[in-house]
Amino acid sequence: MAVTIAKERWTNKVAEVVLGTESNIVKIGGESTLPFLHFEGEMPNRPAVALEVWDMEPTNWPEILTSAYAGVLNDPVAWAKKCVEYGADLVCLTLVSAHPDNKNTNPEECAQVAKAVADAVNVPLIILGCGVEEKDAQVLEKVAEALSGRNFLLGCATQENYKTITAACMVHGHNIIASSPLDINLEKQLNILITEMNLAANRIVIDPSVGALGYGIEYAYSIMERTRIGALTGDKMMAMPVICLLGQEVWKTKEAKSTTEETPEWGSQERRAILWEVITAVAFAQAGGSLFVMRHPESLKQFRAHIDKLMQSNAY
Repeated sequence: MAVTIAKERWTNKVAEVVLGTESNIVKIGGESTLPFLHFEGEMPNRPAVALEVWDMEPTNWPEILTSAYAGVLNDPVAWAKKCVEYGADLVCLTLVSAHPDNKNTNPEECAQVAKAVADAVNVPLIILGCGVEEKDAQVLEKVAEALSGRNFLLGCATQENYKTITAACMVHGHNIIASSPLDINLEKQLNILITEMNLAANRIVIDPSVGALGYGIEYAYSIMERTRIGALTGDKMMAMPVICLLGQEVWKTKEAKSTTEETPEWGSQERRAILWEVITAVAFAQAGGSLFVMRHPESLKQFRAHIDKLMQSNAY
């Protein structure tokens, strides 16, 4: 007996964002269906994965993580090259040294580091500030200028600093990460404010804020799912692809940081920590994430194997 599959008919799609130039291009977004339902629409671009690089050596990363980058953690250029060797689609350079509590690196020095990393690898960059909104506006303005025309992704822009970062992206040809704190209305409002400055909607990537597995992941999932449904039903201010900065969330959890000796009942730290990152990524891929920033190369490898399966056709 023939089986009839009920199919949802969506009227719109997620915008496609292009990162990088010439042969070093990564495309994200463009879906006309809920994630991986190939029988209902198209997913022209598979989820992309970036590995994170800092511009100063981390002091609070667990050994299971730092050992994967032994010998390069004090050199962001060498670290970025290592990420490309591990198969990252992009490199996410985080300028943590600019934070006043760290080195308080000035914007010009940050821009020099960003340019050195960009010149050393053949993949697009995601460039993040230090998380202090006023300082990030200053830093990313200089970074955008130093990397003018290279079509990278800069962030995070918030309601406090979006004007400066948006203007820099417009002048120097970059894309922007619009970051909001797990609130669908604030997310949409920030996208409206940025587009009102005449930055095209297909140059915006949404950061809705995410949590790690077991730490508010259900709420983050629901926000992302609502964003995708909004896009598919015609809301242009929710039709941007979503970035998940999940490495920074996963690797501060006790499940990832506790050693096998500290918590023997939890089993091997290596297996546990990597799976914590992989499963977090898998959940957000199902929710509608398009771009994932991870930390451990083995997490990237396992997540990519999962995506390979999900990208196989299930059309009826």
